[in-house]
Amino acid sequence: MVKERARILVVGGGYVGMYTALRLQRRMKQELRRGEVEITVVTPDPYMTYQPFLPEAAAGAISPRHVVVPLRRVLDQCRIVVGEATSVDHAHRTATITTLATEEGAGAEKMTYDELVLAPGSVSRTLPIPGLADYGIGFKTVEEAIGLRNHVIEQMDIASSTRDPAIRDAALTFLFVGGGYAGVEALGELEDMARYAARYYHNVKPEDMKWILVEASDRILPEVGEEMGRYTVTELRRRNIQVLLRTRLESCADRIAVLSDGQRFPTRTVVWTAGVKPHPVLAATDLPLTGRGRLKCTAQLTLDGVEHAWAAGDAAAVPDVTADEPGRETAPNAQHALRQAKLLGDNIAHSLRGEPLETYAHKYAGSVASLGLHKGVAQIYGRKLKGYPAWFMHRTYHLSRVPTFNRKARVAAEWMLAGLFKREIVSLGSLEHPRAEFEIAAGGKHPLDPNINPNGLS
Repeated sequence: MVKERARILVVGGGYVGMYTALRLQRRMKQELRRGEVEITVVTPDPYMTYQPFLPEAAAGAISPRHVVVPLRRVLDQCRIVVGEATSVDHAHRTATITTLATEEGAGAEKMTYDELVLAPGSVSRTLPIPGLADYGIGFKTVEEAIGLRNHVIEQMDIASSTRDPAIRDAALTFLFVGGGYAGVEALGELEDMARYAARYYHNVKPEDMKWILVEASDRILPEVGEEMGRYTVTELRRRNIQVLLRTRLESCADRIAVLSDGQRFPTRTVVWTAGVKPHPVLAATDLPLTGRGRLKCTAQLTLDGVEHAWAAGDAAAVPDVTADEPGRETAPNAQHALRQAKLLGDNIAHSLRGEPLETYAHKYAGSVASLGLHKGVAQIYGRKLKGYPAWFMHRTYHLSRVPTFNRKARVAAEWMLAGLFKREIVSLGSLEHPRAEFEIAAGGKHPLDPNINPNGLS
């Protein structure tokens, strides 16, 4: 039994937030039933997104609804609040929360707690590049993934409907910035999809499209090792994808991409996947942060020098006790986040029951990455795989990690059906402006009118 009634506030509904709440829900079932423990999860979306499947969702290999997990269904013993924490005053055990009702004039809510779990994740790290805010496309959410899929097919439609070479070149030039997992996998899957879709266009051929990957460092996919990184570059270039290393995007204003190597070309597609940074809410707390803005944690996932506060995942700097070099931290990736969340739930239960805490120790097993259908790279426990075996390993691993049996079964069924039937190639761009047709019918102006929205369809 817990020593006293505890109100647990979980900030964030991603990997760490959902799995920590789920672990607590299972470990403290009796306490929840007796009302001795109360768990509240504050999340901007009522679902958890399994981000490793975003590239396949963008390519149409997986339905978008199977990439997300509804929190209210999985965390049925928790209170789910759709909103965001804007600040935390841990000294007084309060958090300021803005919800959907805040926009209606209800004002921000002050929420009190006894135990705090900070797991807000990360946000895209952008740079002050001219035109990026106007024309850039991110790749961290399922909405961005589906929007990018619609956008790519839409550009093929534009190219197919004109003979103007300038418009065609701009529409069929796709620029991806960032050579990490998100950039490489998104590029590989979407190029594969567009190549397949081109067979249904009478005047658009795969060789008409220009795919470009820009990376500021001298290698891509550093997580899979130098050798597999070089293989990935070779494989992408074999598919006529330009891989530009030691190159930066300097401007994309007026839909003209300008690179640091002097290249200039028109493009209507700039996908920004050049890293992430800690969530801004961390800076609005009275909790200890590292020089990089992440929460300073112990190996037990408590905050260094602070009681009743916990963290894990992207937002936390957790010491890697398995590393040979002292002072190293665990990498901010899904592999660690899933395991940290389970231990975090266990340690909170231990703390409330007056039991000793466990130490997080997990030696990095390796990495897998997809480069499109039947193509991939992997390095697992020092063993290197490429091509079909790596792709199969990628799918097997992530299928085992996607939450709930329901999602596993649906994703597996979609993959089996994809092996029997052709891909569905269709753009549902109207999803981004569902009221457009009604507004026109009611006498309003179309939201894509250049006099209202100069960015047009992008």
